[in-house]
Amino acid sequence: MSFQPILSGTGLLGWKLLNRTMETQQSALNRSAEISRDTAYFEANIAKVETAEQLVSDRRLLRVALGAYGLQDDLDNKYFIRKILEEGTRDSDALANKMADDRYTQFSAAFGFDQFSGANTYSPAFAREVVDKFNRASFEQAVGNQDDSLRIALYTDRTLPELAADESATEDSRWFTVMGVPALREIFQTALNLPSSFSQLDLDQQLDVFREKSGARFGASEVADFADPELREKLVEQYLLQSQLKESTAYSGMSVALTLLQNVSR
Repeated sequence: MSFQPILSGTGLLGWKLLNRTMETQQSALNRSAEISRDTAYFEANIAKVETAEQLVSDRRLLRVALGAYGLQDDLDNKYFIRKILEEGTRDSDALANKMADDRYTQFSAAFGFDQFSGANTYSPAFAREVVDKFNRASFEQAVGNQDDSLRIALYTDRTLPELAADESATEDSRWFTVMGVPALREIFQTALNLPSSFSQLDLDQQLDVFREKSGARFGASEVADFADPELREKLVEQYLLQSQLKESTAYSGMSVALTLLQNVSR
């Protein structure tokens, strides 16, 4: 991607400054030649697609479709993606439902190739929704190329309200979605100061800990609570502060080790 966002710092300061310019920068990315060509092509041609096979056979359409859900790394995994789409999500044994990463379920459900009424690709509103997701995800990816913690913050700010608004989800399933989406797991796990080994626990145990720690730290034990912008901002700020602290500690440790090695070599 040729677009380079302007980041005026890292961590919490970088986040504050990025928020001030994000709307302008997002518009600039949307107008860039590469992005605008791909999105215009998608909007003009996605209604012609009736099957998963047709979608995966058109690389330009598939690039936008996958990118909208943060799955762009699977662009060359055509057989896998076709199976994800064809099996859909209605059957509990469908491949998408077996994936730990919930983005595959969201992707498959959105296109709806397993629906009796037909896929959702015919709808202009659907095309616009996918393009909007793709544009935002592309901006997040561009930011992540320079600072991955800011990418995670952007992704969280976009997707938590969507997850909270999903009326088909239960409070438990929302937390399981958090556990199954790498960026969401990372932001909660880091903000709540949980060790990396925490993910090895039984999922039900993780659910209990997430609820308990979130309630203690933020006064909110359910994912749906983070639809509140102020609460979501506290989550992002805590994540960025903890991330900076970890980086500072790691850097300090490296500095001490280097000093010791230098002293030994004298």
